[in-house]
Amino acid sequence: MQRDTTTDVLAESEAIIDSMFARCCEGQPNFGVKADLFKSSLQKTLNKYLLSTGPASSAELRDFLDQIQSEDLFMALACAGGSERAWWEFDQQHRAYMERVARHLAKTDVDAQEVIDSVYVELYGTRVVDGERVSKFSTYSGRGSLRGWLRTVIWHSLVDLHRASHDEVSLDEMTESVGEGSAHASFAEPPTGGETEMIDQITRDRYRKATLSSIESAFASLDDHEKLLLLYYHVEQMKLREIARLVENEGSPLRGWFQRKSQTRDKNPGGRIHESTIMRWLEKSYAKVLQLFREQLQSGHNLSGDEIELCMELATQDLAGNSLFRNLSTT
Repeated sequence: MQRDTTTDVLAESEAIIDSMFARCCEGQPNFGVKADLFKSSLQKTLNKYLLSTGPASSAELRDFLDQIQSEDLFMALACAGGSERAWWEFDQQHRAYMERVARHLAKTDVDAQEVIDSVYVELYGTRVVDGERVSKFSTYSGRGSLRGWLRTVIWHSLVDLHRASHDEVSLDEMTESVGEGSAHASFAEPPTGGETEMIDQITRDRYRKATLSSIESAFASLDDHEKLLLLYYHVEQMKLREIARLVENEGSPLRGWFQRKSQTRDKNPGGRIHESTIMRWLEKSYAKVLQLFREQLQSGHNLSGDEIELCMELATQDLAGNSLFRNLSTT
């Protein structure tokens, strides 16, 4: 078979990928996926699976790209990027399937629901690298269907569930492992050790008062629905699905806010609320707390950038967990 040069293959691949991207945009114009991101994802896949052993022919290139599930990849990239519309579409198309798979593989309904919770957290993103939230969706290449990939993710999550202890997870561990963004990660308690000794005790005492008052001010400035979300999740330790079911209740104090929020959507505001929706609301609340906290330290206490970072150290080391979020119950 005639082999083309790598340069020729990559040039041809760009034209094919551009065509694939145009079709995806036509089908889902509101997902907000950038052409460069779509192209970069597919070129990495090409390099890994087709070009790693040498040049490929034009026929091999076309055959490889024809097998890519471009619409599934487009949705995965949009969800990884935090697109509200993409998450709603994902929930609608795949949530019921994921639940069926989890019930089939798990021993109990409780395990099945716990696995779904865990998978949604992974899909939304549990780690922050270089200031960017890393979503499990970023590992989907489009080779094979999204549902097949989800089935594998669910299976691995179920294996991890049975390997892990079934002891209750502490609030500090939950704060660190279930973080949905850089703001959440910033308030997670770091491991104890040498970091604590890095900050002189005199310095700690000097900035502790400013740190406490600024956090209290930040929580006090939140809207009622934001306070409730954080209170339910961190103080009452409700699971994401429990908060979602609460929002669906007509008597819920969050219900009215959600209905107003949903007026901007083409979705039925009386429909089911999913864990991904709760995670997005939480992430926005974390980001707002962090912004208000920093603003208060700067404007209310006239602290410099370095001093603000010291206060962040105090917040993460001394005030994480119950003592941090307990402020919500009195605001």
